[in-house]
Amino acid sequence: MQTDRELQVDLFCNRLGYQFTRNELLQEALTHRSHSAMHNERLEFLGDSVLNCAIAALIYKKFRDIPEGQLSRLRAGMVNQKALSEMAMHLEMDQLIRLGEGEVRSGGNRRPSILADALEAVFGAIYLDSGFARAEAVIARLYALALETIDHSTHGKDSKTLLQELLQSHKLDLPTYTVITTTGKAHQQKFRVECAIPEFSIRTQGEGSSRRSAEQAAAKKAYELACADGALS
Repeated sequence: MQTDRELQVDLFCNRLGYQFTRNELLQEALTHRSHSAMHNERLEFLGDSVLNCAIAALIYKKFRDIPEGQLSRLRAGMVNQKALSEMAMHLEMDQLIRLGEGEVRSGGNRRPSILADALEAVFGAIYLDSGFARAEAVIARLYALALETIDHSTHGKDSKTLLQELLQSHKLDLPTYTVITTTGKAHQQKFRVECAIPEFSIRTQGEGSSRRSAEQAAAKKAYELACADGALS
């Protein structure tokens, strides 16, 4: 019978879209240095390079007419700590990272730096387990939504970030996101989320296969509506 952790790891691999041949690599990737001497910092170093190369190739192929400097800014926006930690939370890695007692007490499993480093370590582990092509395929799948919706004119910022920056520039409260409906079986769910900016009576809805993707879809509509109507000009 599987332990609770083994079950959580299996579910994580399903969300990740990759099953490890050498499970010890995944365990190392999920281990913070506060937990034990065998931790994920070397894998994080390797995974950082794997991720940067994979994203560079993906945006190079997608944006064939933009210069090197703009490609660099796009890549930076997709591999920074904020983007990685949000993806790690979406993958529910906060439930799996092994930490020392002090980090557990301080909520280290939700700290962006720890989450981002662990996700990079996972990419490094996949590279060692199956090679670059397989790691690149996993990264491409995880970044599919971001690549589909990215606008190079905004330097790679996603819709939630653009909307947040727009509201902050006008000293307004951040939008609220509310899950309206969740349908489908586990791991095949569809989410509908509302994005609300009460000050301007803006309410939009977006759908996606995850809460995160649905929020991005709703934020994109809200941002476009605010800009088109001149509400926040």
